[in-house]
Amino acid sequence: MDRQATDERIRELIDPFNKKGVEITDATTFAEDLELDSLSVMDFVAAIEDEFDIIISMNQQAEIENYGQLVDAVVKLQG
Repeated sequence: MDRQATDERIRELIDPFNKKGVEITDATTFAEDLELDSLSVMDFVAAIEDEFDIIISMNQQAEIENYGQLVDAVVKLQG
């Protein structure tokens, strides 16, 4: 799946977590812009892992600070 298709699917997955209706860009941060707490982040990551049949390690999660980095990581993990 290419980056655009991956991006579109992740946007659908993030929608229920975007309680403030923030416009999602590559620079959107999860902690500051979306104000996701650790439990919400875990649920969101689990949804992504299930959807794309991938595993995002704790080390990888720690390095992902914004939406664009997440999309890039998912594309890379898909091979």
